[in-house]
Amino acid sequence: MTNPQWVGDDIDLTRPSVSRMYDYYLGGFHNFGPDREMAEKAIAGWPELPQIMRANRAFLRRGVTYLIDQGVRQFLDIGSGIPTVGNVHEVAQELASDARIVYVDTDPVAVAHSKQLLEGNTGAAALAGDFTRPADLLQEVQELGLLDPQQPTAVLLNALLHFVPDEAGPTELIAHYRDWSAPGSYLMISHATHELHPTEQTEGFKQLYRNATSQMRFRGRDEVATFFEGYDLVEPGIELLTRWRPDEDASTQDAERFPGWAGVGRKL
Repeated sequence: MTNPQWVGDDIDLTRPSVSRMYDYYLGGFHNFGPDREMAEKAIAGWPELPQIMRANRAFLRRGVTYLIDQGVRQFLDIGSGIPTVGNVHEVAQELASDARIVYVDTDPVAVAHSKQLLEGNTGAAALAGDFTRPADLLQEVQELGLLDPQQPTAVLLNALLHFVPDEAGPTELIAHYRDWSAPGSYLMISHATHELHPTEQTEGFKQLYRNATSQMRFRGRDEVATFFEGYDLVEPGIELLTRWRPDEDASTQDAERFPGWAGVGRKL
């Protein structure tokens, strides 16, 4: 396989990547054969996966819109993945031209393409970083100089924490980012859950992802709530993806088909 010029020949594209699979679910074009093959296997066992991923992307749009309305102009999007249509900088900068965004991901393909896409955008940047190493990640953010730690920042952890195992201590890790954030900052989370679908379906999904770059950990609503320690949840609290501040013309009748919890909290 010859890698595209923007990827680099030193990057292994033979192992499926969760960020490139997500891009495929969303109908993007920045994925490769192994990503598509595993994604199709996942869809075979869970046909609604593409719609679930789009529901998550729609939540991202509504959440960023809400944060802009609250006066937030800085966004730290960790686990951002491939910058497909409707990403944070597109939503935020359309509403507020002075919005600044830093994308962070461990996938070198996601970072490489993000940098290419953001070329010429002085209000957005991408860097390689690991959520589970907050001191190193935040040091790189500081050196980048795009975000002012004295100003409110929204830390976005969308579809990320279900790839962080319990033994890594996700609640304690989030506390590092909370303590770094200025008063008036926000935390935004979406997380896959096992609570609305048959056990065999979610277990099969977890087994499939064991061959990918990251493994999945489904969590319940109460577990997701612990991630907001030190934050005041904004209305409507932790809700299903399509029920978190839905658009006026959106139907939430089948919200249980999209098994993910979503929430936004303001730093106390």
